[in-house]
Amino acid sequence: MSVVRITHFTDPHLYGGEHETLRGVQTLPALTAALAHARARDWPPDAVLVTGDLVQDDPAGYPHFRRLFGELGVPVLCVPGNHDEPQAMRRELAAKPFVLDGGYVDFGRWRIVLLDSCIPGSASGALSAQALEGLRAALSDAGTRHCMVCLHHHPVPMSSRWLDRVGLNNAAEFLHTIDAHRNVRAVLWGHVHQNYDALRKGVRMLATPSTCAQFAPNSDDFAVDRRPPAYRTFELRPDGSLLTEVVWLEQHAGGSSRSACSAA
Repeated sequence: MSVVRITHFTDPHLYGGEHETLRGVQTLPALTAALAHARARDWPPDAVLVTGDLVQDDPAGYPHFRRLFGELGVPVLCVPGNHDEPQAMRRELAAKPFVLDGGYVDFGRWRIVLLDSCIPGSASGALSAQALEGLRAALSDAGTRHCMVCLHHHPVPMSSRWLDRVGLNNAAEFLHTIDAHRNVRAVLWGHVHQNYDALRKGVRMLATPSTCAQFAPNSDDFAVDRRPPAYRTFELRPDGSLLTEVVWLEQHAGGSSRSACSAA
């Protein structure tokens, strides 16, 4: 396997009902459209990745998720978000092709590390001592593989006062672990419902917009953006570089933002 191709969806916020809305967007039709767009555009990837808030506090949404993603024919890597119900999520997604939070999956020269950053009953997140130790172990024994670390909560400020109150509480400890391992090429999260792409100490820091409603960037108070649903694609190269693109479900051409980064 040379280039590893990943398609990233996040924060679909499904309900049991098929026409329920979140901030004016019907979440199930929006996710269905995002999947159809991805499958018509460049399919199949080596895996699909979903970084949390699969449902909106409604375990009845998991059967919809299982139906849509279970038929894709590729591994579906999932971590929970603060709106998920962990026990129901594990029960409903217990079989292949789903790979749930915790541990890692190797694809060619890349290791995808999956972390559970959720605190029961809280919108903010934290990594437990066990999760941090698992992260250190996954990075330390990766050999020559490049690593992408995935979680739900943002570990860096988003320049949004309200949103940064519900980020990763022990971000400093997490970033210290990342800094101690030179094989980390990217950190990827959901939760923020907006695009983010920056370099921190040579590591690509990335957030992907939601498949439903978006949050307005750089807003001190809660505000919804008018941008449409989106997803992200990755090409992870053997030399540790990556090419990534945010694909917006706009009707007109040019609905994407593509960028490349060489190895750290």
